[in-house]
Amino acid sequence: MLLDRREFPCQVVDMSPGGMAVIAPVAGKKGDRVIAYVDHLGRLEGTIARLFENGFAMTIAATVRKRDKLAAQLTWLANRHILGLPEDRRHGRIVPGNPVGRLIMPNGISITCRIIDVSQSGAGIATQERPPTGSLVTLGKAQGRVVRHFEDGFAIEFTRLLHPDFLEDSVTGE
Repeated sequence: MLLDRREFPCQVVDMSPGGMAVIAPVAGKKGDRVIAYVDHLGRLEGTIARLFENGFAMTIAATVRKRDKLAAQLTWLANRHILGLPEDRRHGRIVPGNPVGRLIMPNGISITCRIIDVSQSGAGIATQERPPTGSLVTLGKAQGRVVRHFEDGFAIEFTRLLHPDFLEDSVTGE
């Protein structure tokens, strides 16, 4: 998203914890603020550092802690094939001590469900109800999209990463 709030698709071609280069159909001006939503990494903001043909390079404005986390995520992404890690497991999963959750369905109805497992980026839900793939639901205090169905329920991907210290509170809290 550029300074004027217009949004465009882009592709990251090079990235470090401090900046990234993207191919994009439109670029702002050097020094303009920009926000990018990057698969596996989430929302990153910064400023355009330089322009090049078909894209631009941007700095990433982040705290030291966020840069460290970003470095760890980039390392994981770069090495996941070597380590034999599955594509869709970006974060470690836990089974909550209290697996009972409240789920707000797309129609606004609140139901009780069993949380199979949860990570910073998503959760597995056991319930007879199966909203369509792509539907927005809320599990506890965490909003997410239904990404797939399975025999006993469905999986959601959260719209924002949950803080690892508060996973259970986020999904089981009222």
